[in-house]
Amino acid sequence: MSRAVRYRRFGGPEVLELQEIPEPHAAPDEVRVRVTAAGLNPVDWQITTQPHMAARFGLTLPAGFGCDFAGVVDEVGAQATGFAAGDRVYGSAIGRSVADYVLVRTPAAHLWPTPEGIGDEVAATLPVAGLTASAALAAIGLRGGDTVLIGGAAGGVGVFAVQLAKLAGARVLGTASEGTFEFLRGLGAEPVAYGPGLADRVRALAPEGITAATDLFARETAGTALELGVAPERISVVADGPAPPPGVRTAGAFDAAPGALERITDAIRSGGITVPIAATFPVERIREAVTTQAERHVHGKIVIAL
Repeated sequence: MSRAVRYRRFGGPEVLELQEIPEPHAAPDEVRVRVTAAGLNPVDWQITTQPHMAARFGLTLPAGFGCDFAGVVDEVGAQATGFAAGDRVYGSAIGRSVADYVLVRTPAAHLWPTPEGIGDEVAATLPVAGLTASAALAAIGLRGGDTVLIGGAAGGVGVFAVQLAKLAGARVLGTASEGTFEFLRGLGAEPVAYGPGLADRVRALAPEGITAATDLFARETAGTALELGVAPERISVVADGPAPPPGVRTAGAFDAAPGALERITDAIRSGGITVPIAATFPVERIREAVTTQAERHVHGKIVIAL
């Protein structure tokens, strides 16, 4: 037997159950990954609470939980390609990652070798957040010399977007609560409080104006950027929120360019990007971990240890 987090009805963290299930084994064209860490993302709990989100990803009840994982390949099917037993890997498997084992069909589009020097906890935070941040910035054509406003800058995607924008040579203004300001300054952003009056605060911080924006939470930042005269095509929003204003770009993890994660892992290894892990929870405390993340007051990523 093995363990997996599953749910039998839609709802909040209370529907999540750590269940004993038969141990899965790799089919001829699959590899099996023994999961050691799983990174949480907002989309994980959005899927459990919103049936239409689950349907978008082809999930039906009962369902598994989580997207991102890291671990070690421990079974290789006779026809599987690209990986060998003992390989350290990380990847994304929607609705299946918070479990002792994940099966991945090969050739695998969403499974990558874990580079030397990157631990499993960090690797497990990368796929959804890293790819989404990369896509959101690419959608607005971010370049050196831009002054970019990033909404939700201290969140799981925001910490990558801030650092990628800095590496691109942009000046970064990031919206956050005041208690997060020092954390954001440590990542290289100039913090600005979200909420009513945001446009005035941005004008005071950047009187010469902003040239681009990406909104990683709700739609306040996108609306503010339009108010400040930013062209719609230089504003992006994440794909899992309300419909954006006309002309504003939508971006998600599946829109990221090839090689985006490899560039992020190279930057992590060279010290250009740090991955702040706000908390690590044992899998037995999955409900507490999801509750903490859903409150959106954490600085960085939350990881589940298996």
